[in-house]
Amino acid sequence: MCGIVGYTGSREASGVLLDGLRKLEYRGYDSSGMAVLLDGVIELRRSVGKLSRLFDEVAKRPVSGKTGIGHTRWATHGRPTEENAHPHMEGGVAVVHNGIIENYLALKEELIREGARFKSETDTEILSHLIYREIRNGARLEEAVREAVRNVKGAFAIAAISEHEPGMIVGVRVECPLIVGIGEGEMMLASDIPAILDVTRSAIFLKDGEMVTLTRDGVKLQTLRGERFHREPRHIDWSPIMAEKGGYRHFMRKEIAEQPRAITDTCRGLLLEEEGDVFLNGFDVPLIDVERVYLTACGTSWHAALAGKYIFEELFRIPTEVDLASEFRYRNPLIDKKCLVIALSQSGETADTLAAVKEVKRRGASTIAVCNVIESSLTREADWSFMTHAGPEIGVASTKAFTSQLVALYLLAVYFGRRTEKITRETGMGLIQELLKLPKKIDKVFEEEGRIEAIARKYFHSRDFIYLGRGVNFPIALEGALKLKEISYIHAEGYAAGEMKHGPIALIDEDMPVVALAPLDASYPKMLGNMEEVKARGGRLIAVINEGDSEAAARVDDVIRVPVSTPFLTPVLLSVPLQLLAYHIAVNKGTDIDQPRNLAKSVTVE
Repeated sequence: MCGIVGYTGSREASGVLLDGLRKLEYRGYDSSGMAVLLDGVIELRRSVGKLSRLFDEVAKRPVSGKTGIGHTRWATHGRPTEENAHPHMEGGVAVVHNGIIENYLALKEELIREGARFKSETDTEILSHLIYREIRNGARLEEAVREAVRNVKGAFAIAAISEHEPGMIVGVRVECPLIVGIGEGEMMLASDIPAILDVTRSAIFLKDGEMVTLTRDGVKLQTLRGERFHREPRHIDWSPIMAEKGGYRHFMRKEIAEQPRAITDTCRGLLLEEEGDVFLNGFDVPLIDVERVYLTACGTSWHAALAGKYIFEELFRIPTEVDLASEFRYRNPLIDKKCLVIALSQSGETADTLAAVKEVKRRGASTIAVCNVIESSLTREADWSFMTHAGPEIGVASTKAFTSQLVALYLLAVYFGRRTEKITRETGMGLIQELLKLPKKIDKVFEEEGRIEAIARKYFHSRDFIYLGRGVNFPIALEGALKLKEISYIHAEGYAAGEMKHGPIALIDEDMPVVALAPLDASYPKMLGNMEEVKARGGRLIAVINEGDSEAAARVDDVIRVPVSTPFLTPVLLSVPLQLLAYHIAVNKGTDIDQPRNLAKSVTVE
């Protein structure tokens, strides 16, 4: 997830671009840059780190012009360096890009054979080369962009300018957001609404497979096949702060909504449907000698690791242990070169997780990082990294990063199972097909939000909650309880449902809400029995069940329904309503949802 902004009109473009990038900084903050066109020459300004550094760079080296494009980056390909910062430029063409280009390595090899020389490690730079190739062959910018993107596979939104056609910006949307701002004698292009609000409140939202050509006098809309069309602009009446959150009251709610996209991006380019397999570029960790897997993490990532244990032991058929990173290196673990250690961290900067990885490497184990931040300390320390593509997570309570980690572990387990012939091609095909259906099933869960809001209003005054789950869903009970604790400050505990009679059942009375996770899996009959135990003691029972399950629905006070999926992906579907329940309880309590008291996004001290 990166931020794009473009401007052409009568104002100095640099000021408009910087202001727009400031409004989009939540979309990425690894590096930033701009390209401004004046008198047929493009001037580049780029910097690494927070956007403030680009402001300093432009203050030191001002740039003038009425047309330009800007970018704030969340790195997916290539480290956060000045060379990898956008815009990228070739032959008088500058390009900014949000998204992932799946076939960039093949395109890069093709371009190198033609004599192209690359200056960065990014997938984006191929776009500037592809567009320039078309211009070199006589195409105008608009045609060159259209022809260039026909060769590209993936999800992307781009904006391009050319020294050969001053005053023009061409943009394309394919599965990544891009909006057009319509002003008086000035036009804008941006990834999101906040960037345009100081210039105009009139916007056109591009759809997939559409492109736009902007000049200060107007816009031309067309499909990638060249078919012209007209779309009426919409008036935007959001406040700037509300716009930054996509119309949601809080970043956390916005990030809950982004989970289908985050999961799609995490899987993008990795799924080999016909082979029932997963493609992991550059994976070179030896699997043949692995006798034991260790998963280590802290907080929410530890819950993902707990779920991963069930998935790995079923699909990879290797004994798998899970450790809190904060405890791992203090217990003298039995680690040697026959162990594979997988460390999970959203930020890649969690101090305890880093310390654990350094210790196991010292003992000879192979290490893999599952991380959301490229070139973080964890990814530099590990032998290989699986990057989730959840994008920046602003809310302190993790949502989309957690479910992306669950999907990452699922993909690793399928890959390991196929490499070691523990799962067949046919089984792998079924697992891949279920993963492809997952984003739409999450969208279906959002249809339950009205019911979840009503449940939140009913129970937000409660002082304690218990969450129950079995098997791979026990860690989701832990995560549901943690979400409630983090943002509502209500005491909540997660338990393996079979353990309830060994103590927690003493807490249950008419004032105790119990959230039971009861999908239609192998443990379903046992969960029904645990739910009956709660009801027999006067507990107030909220059940998260599968669609069509009337038996469980008849036994509970309140019900939330999710679609049926494979047991290994059901934890993702169960997580979403628990996030929404915690969120709406916190809304009713009036707590600081995005920045809960005493918590930090990344714990960088032990």
